[in-house]
Amino acid sequence: MLSPHEIATLILVRDAPDQIEADRAELSTLLERELVALERAERGLSRPRITQNGNSVLEACSRIR
Repeated sequence: MLSPHEIATLILVRDAPDQIEADRAELSTLLERELVALERAERGLSRPRITQNGNSVLEACSRIR
């Protein structure tokens, strides 16, 4: 089960990955659960991206509403 903060972070990664700080506590949980992956961006910086599993979680959340 994801916390509301983790779900919000997952949405941010999907919609605005450049706005996410790499040291967010929620991000480490999402990485651990393989809902988010880190990829190399410009200047060697890591940038989070949502995985297929992460997309599936968000789709399931949207059906609950």
